[in-house]
Amino acid sequence: MSRVSVRVLIADDQALVRSGFRLIIDARPDLDVVGEAENGAEAVRLAAELDPDVVLMDIRMPVVDGIEATRRIVAAGAHARILVLTTFDLDEYVYAAIRAGASGFLLKDVRPEALVEAVRLVADGNALLGPSVTRRLLDHFADGSPSPVSGIDALTDREREILQLVAEGLSNAEIAARLVVSEATVKTHVSSVLRKLGVRDRVQAVIAAYESGLVRRRRAPEGASRRG
Repeated sequence: MSRVSVRVLIADDQALVRSGFRLIIDARPDLDVVGEAENGAEAVRLAAELDPDVVLMDIRMPVVDGIEATRRIVAAGAHARILVLTTFDLDEYVYAAIRAGASGFLLKDVRPEALVEAVRLVADGNALLGPSVTRRLLDHFADGSPSPVSGIDALTDREREILQLVAEGLSNAEIAARLVVSEATVKTHVSSVLRKLGVRDRVQAVIAAYESGLVRRRRAPEGASRRG
């Protein structure tokens, strides 16, 4: 009888920001704000109490910051996905948030419709990063030397192929079109990749692929730049 909706917890130390997010989210029939936290410690407590599907997590908060709060929520085994929102487009925050287990990273100047779509995507098990953030993030992890990653060797040839396409930033629909298979088939393979690698989402899987050396950063084609 009760409608199924995405349950959202908002964590931000600014009341005005929380109110703005609440207005945007509660205006959608499929989304429901179940709580608000004004610091990271409260976010961890409410995530355990309210069992939200998505946590909108600010990074700079008192008592416990958003990165540590994300780490604690993920470590507790919560099913909640963390969507980090910040005014600071700085690399160290991106890396730390993703390492802590965040499933998405958006700047606070995101438009309302994009925010709503991000919440829906993350709640559905997808990972979400802006294109420029994704490129810088993967460049960062691609620069390291390959290291053993559990589960990489267990991937089938098709799963490796799909992981490489995921690393290029393709969606399930785009991968399906590229490989001429159904989107459901791609989703099944992606789920298998996540399970074998023991990771929560696509971003974590791609990082594992780069760290293992399975996927490498593309180099510029010959002649694309001159060396003088």
